[in-house]
Amino acid sequence: MGMENHVKERYSEGATKVVEALCCPVSYDAGLLKILPNEIIDRDYGCGDPSSYVKKGDTVLDLGSGGGKICYMAAQLVGEGGRIIGVDMNDDMLALARKYQAEIAKKLGEDRVVFHKGRIQDLALSLDRVSQYLKENPVSDLKSADAFEVWMAAQRVDTPMIADESVDLVISNCVLNLVDDAMKWHLVEEIFRVVKPGGRVAISDIVSDVLVPDELKTDPELWSGCISGAFVESEFIEMFSSVGFTAVAFDNWDEKPWKVVDDIEFRSVTLTACKPLSSVHEEQIDQGHGVIYRGPMAVVEDELGNIFPAGVRIAVSQQVFERLGMAPFAEQFIRLAPKSPPHPTFFTASPGTVRHPTETRGGDALLNNAGGCGPSSGCC
Repeated sequence: MGMENHVKERYSEGATKVVEALCCPVSYDAGLLKILPNEIIDRDYGCGDPSSYVKKGDTVLDLGSGGGKICYMAAQLVGEGGRIIGVDMNDDMLALARKYQAEIAKKLGEDRVVFHKGRIQDLALSLDRVSQYLKENPVSDLKSADAFEVWMAAQRVDTPMIADESVDLVISNCVLNLVDDAMKWHLVEEIFRVVKPGGRVAISDIVSDVLVPDELKTDPELWSGCISGAFVESEFIEMFSSVGFTAVAFDNWDEKPWKVVDDIEFRSVTLTACKPLSSVHEEQIDQGHGVIYRGPMAVVEDELGNIFPAGVRIAVSQQVFERLGMAPFAEQFIRLAPKSPPHPTFFTASPGTVRHPTETRGGDALLNNAGGCGPSSGCC
């Protein structure tokens, strides 16, 4: 817990005064900053602007919400009925965020923001509830310690801080790198757990171009400064793909590195991803659908192993057909629905199987140009 304590101390300092070393230069929408107090604006530490991915009506979860800047920006974008949830483990940052909650709610006409104390790698356990429990049930011996463990396990299952599949969009601004390497996989699994099917992710963070050596990882100043805990570029993409996200991509990748340490480049990126509507393990149904990949690549392969040569009518399951009609895939594919769908059967065709034109002739050709997975569109 040594690095975690150092992170807490450094960000507690950042809650009381401006610490420039904790952030990269970022341009934010000035219109969204107008209702925010300068104290929150000045003491925000990030490397990107994930608020630009927020859509009206979203329930948004901000991991490592700090002083609340991105939360209060997002609250203006979700509109009436939208909801923002901030999670942070630092008491001083939470106090700063909550200090202005009533004031900003009045300006918005409703309170759309809630802040929880918790670790972003354990979104099921509220540390606010833990504190209250320990006040009422001090741990003083093995029996009380066992009772505490049982209580925490029940909390995670029965009343999780963030419920399964309850969030439309998860955002974060330069925080995931602060999580211990041993917990990063679990962190990404937790993000997948809380996102709704069809939900999205927009994570601004720092990545390195090569693996960070142990001697840098053990430097507390470099770790708390968002350097030595950085993901390797390829690892960042791989982690989100491995837990089940699709359309995982760098929507932003800064040309110039933020820092260079021991010839390693550290730069800001924004990773976007989508949670598929159905599980990859779900039985795929064949109803005669086909798709044509427009190009320009000669052939592409998706995360599910489907292969699409350019210009060729490829047989796909109903689930894949629906998935390819959503951003960011829609602009890349022509979707061909059969005129009279056959009786549904399990999809057994091997990847790249051609769908004969007669099977879709007379059906709808869906030319949906939905756009990419950027700020103006939704994923999946």
